[in-house]
Amino acid sequence: MESRLVGPGPYRATRLWNEIIELFRAGMPLRKHRCRFKSYERCFKASEAVDCLHELLASNQNFGPEVTRNQTVKLLKKFLKNHVIEDIKGRWGKEDFQDDGHLYRFPPSSPLKPYPKKPSYGKEVIKFPDWNEPKAGASQEHIPVKSVTMNSEMWYKRHSIAIGEVQACKVVLRRELTQTNIEEIWKSMTLSRLQKVLGLDSLDEVLDIKLVNSKHIVQNVYNVNKQGIVTLEDKSKELPHWILSAMKCLANWPSYSDLKQPTYSGFERDVFKTIVDYFGQMKEPLLTFHFFDVFVSVLGLLQKHSKAVEALQISCLLLPPENRKRLQLLVRMMARISLNKDLPPLSESVRTRTLMVQAFSRCILCSKDEVDLDELLAAKLVSFLMDNYQEILSVPSALKSSIEEQVVHLQRVQVKYAGADTDGTFPQPSFCHQLSTDEFEYQMATGSQEPLAALLEEIAMNKEISVKDKKKQLKQFQKSYPEVYRVRFPTPETEAVLFPEKAKQKPPILLWALKKPFQPFHRTRSFRM
Repeated sequence: MESRLVGPGPYRATRLWNEIIELFRAGMPLRKHRCRFKSYERCFKASEAVDCLHELLASNQNFGPEVTRNQTVKLLKKFLKNHVIEDIKGRWGKEDFQDDGHLYRFPPSSPLKPYPKKPSYGKEVIKFPDWNEPKAGASQEHIPVKSVTMNSEMWYKRHSIAIGEVQACKVVLRRELTQTNIEEIWKSMTLSRLQKVLGLDSLDEVLDIKLVNSKHIVQNVYNVNKQGIVTLEDKSKELPHWILSAMKCLANWPSYSDLKQPTYSGFERDVFKTIVDYFGQMKEPLLTFHFFDVFVSVLGLLQKHSKAVEALQISCLLLPPENRKRLQLLVRMMARISLNKDLPPLSESVRTRTLMVQAFSRCILCSKDEVDLDELLAAKLVSFLMDNYQEILSVPSALKSSIEEQVVHLQRVQVKYAGADTDGTFPQPSFCHQLSTDEFEYQMATGSQEPLAALLEEIAMNKEISVKDKKKQLKQFQKSYPEVYRVRFPTPETEAVLFPEKAKQKPPILLWALKKPFQPFHRTRSFRM
């Protein structure tokens, strides 16, 4: 049985759990073993299970080669607790699995986890201000209404799609946007972009958007220092100074000299333990419990590097500012420590990079409810964060520009045409409503043919242009819009009516032509001699 990439979407952790169980059952060699003078068929040693599962996880594209043997043992403990495996006496339910020679076997059927039934959050429709209502006390009676006409000559010279007779229009004074309006625009467009990057039809199953605080998004975008680190308005939520000093000490080792006390052998390990203990005692991970499913879904995009980076950029904007700042400082420290060759080893048995992932993965990502793949999923995400932290923890410039342009557009004075309920130039961001092909074709046809037909009629009836120019313009229109042209001129005869043939005038009759032609002289008999 071959492994497959589990993409983003709801219940990704459950889908991964079930796939690993199926792969493990299919790939684990079973044979006869002896224990205490008794033989047991179709079983395996604990150490053999660790070898097999570790190789399976390391080669699986959903987890990767950074999975450690220790993490594999922890997963097998959860297998034993959930009755995926049992000892040769049929006992299970405890996490007492060890990497040794004890014998285990598979039960007749390893239970796969059912997909949990989460309440549907529903789509939250972001309410924008009603731009059509004028400000209290403002009057628009004095605004002149003028009909604007684009004639065929202008259309022909510009070589562009014209709309013929423009309906009466009026200037609509926009209501001033409040800070709340701007924050809601940021929330709506940010979530819409996240949904598109994840490739989901809806965010319902991975996120309760009612829990997304629009103020947090705006603060994370604009309240930053020169290094891109979030600056907090509430200083009581800052990291303690002694933790910041400890993090700077290891991140800039050995040049950092803020600590007054002299160093000693093993000093750097004590500093590291202090940092680990501080972040380990947090009640909630930095990525928060609410956004666990979102970040697990992003893990399904790691094969597409640019999409994964953008999805993490947007997801991290949803965090509370104090969480985002701590994440920025922590991941930056982890990356620098991993690359610092001057820093003495922080562990005798584990590589520094692996130690960083093991020490901080759970304080960065975990579920509120116990999820059996928490540690493996968190390790995968933290490894990717360390490799791309500068890009991921920066503000996505494309998203910022598009939202700022939308806000500026809404703050402008607009021209509204009679019968138009909304502005057609820049639609309000909202969750998309999919149209059928027939609906799309109908809207496209009805929305464009009427003004084009009006333009064609104006060209046909224009008596101020020469026949040559009119024929040239009609020919160009026919080439560009054959369907509209065919409706107006279904036959060549209907087209010929525009160009009636003039009666041909005969050349003037010359007077000499009325006379008899010259006759040669003939002699008559009367002249005969």
